[in-house]
Amino acid sequence: MTLQLLPQKLYPNAGRVVVRNFQLASEPRGLNATSQARVRRIIGTVQAMDNRTVQAELSLVLGDFENRHREVRRFFEERYAGIAADMGLDQPLRDAERLLIGAYFCHEYSYQAAALMNPSVVPHPDQSGLAPGEIRFLLSLRAVGEGHISSIAFREGILSDLGDLRLAEESPLAVASRPEMGEEGHVWLVRQGEGPLDETVLLPATSAQRNGLEDLRLVRFDDPDGPLWYGTYTAFSGTSIASEMLITRDFRRFELRPLSGPAARNKGMALFPRKIGDDYAMLGRQDNENLFLIRSTDLFHWEEGELIAGPLHPWELLQIGNCGSPIELDQGWLVLTHGVGPMRKYAIGAMLLDKDNPSRVLGRSRVPLLSPSDAEREGYVPNVVYTCGALAHAGKLFVPYGIADSAVGFASVEIEGLLASLG
Repeated sequence: MTLQLLPQKLYPNAGRVVVRNFQLASEPRGLNATSQARVRRIIGTVQAMDNRTVQAELSLVLGDFENRHREVRRFFEERYAGIAADMGLDQPLRDAERLLIGAYFCHEYSYQAAALMNPSVVPHPDQSGLAPGEIRFLLSLRAVGEGHISSIAFREGILSDLGDLRLAEESPLAVASRPEMGEEGHVWLVRQGEGPLDETVLLPATSAQRNGLEDLRLVRFDDPDGPLWYGTYTAFSGTSIASEMLITRDFRRFELRPLSGPAARNKGMALFPRKIGDDYAMLGRQDNENLFLIRSTDLFHWEEGELIAGPLHPWELLQIGNCGSPIELDQGWLVLTHGVGPMRKYAIGAMLLDKDNPSRVLGRSRVPLLSPSDAEREGYVPNVVYTCGALAHAGKLFVPYGIADSAVGFASVEIEGLLASLG
């Protein structure tokens, strides 16, 4: 078995920015007296300007930022509308006044200035216009910005049947999805505009997610109403973690739902791409050490499940876990695993589960498939390689992986050789 490291790499880019609301004290629970006085002062000052001054100041703002963001005028308008609603203001204002006031309560956020890591990969919803043997894919990325807050970003690309990788040229713009409340308190993140999917950035939207959406494990799921994509991820509040689920059919509207039950108390849950019998199935690591198979009739509630594998070999003796959703092959369910060894060195291995009874392990890696090399061990968290999902195509396994919690690399391996190496 020979693992091929591909030449492409992705690195953090501080120039990737989105427009966000500048949050005043006490938002979004309501403005306190000090904040209200501040807002009234700014609005009053703008209203006192003559039209020529307002137009000149707005032109300066738009000159600085309109070419850096898609539909920035609409963002300013909506931000003013939110401030006016919070303040109970109903006096009519000129268009330029509303836009300028809105701009005072916005800011740019560099969502991947600190790190880019822990990718997963799924077939893209658009498979049109491809040459024979090609597949278009969508890559999810954990992007870390100011305050060590994690968001979800995307990249697009194409794989050939020979294993050649072509990343699509990245759009120069990025758009933060807007939170909307759905029924029963469910949160939707909605992408506005018609730009490419790699412009989409999913930012934390609830108190449970305040400090990040971490390590999304995307999977394309077989559904009677057509394909949809699920993604398990970790919500981090700054003090506690929670397992949650993302659901989308088009990567423009995303429903975010918390998961319940004892299996959801830790990180690293990964959903199977179809039901096993009448049940949904999940891999979990709720004890922070071993790998469990969990079944449920309810997609959002998960009990303890059954232990299927624990640390065995030296490279994984501290703990093991999954590296993304299981991949269905003729031979069984292929699961990439992570193992933690001496000096908390993270490596990637593999495991094969029985197709009809996934609690039965047919084989597992004696040695790592991918370990931190001298060239790929330095970074924000050294000695770590990690992935949140891989893609099988044309007899090869395409593996995007995080490097030292700092960058993203790509590798490929023949599936037949990989399976033969499992003991």
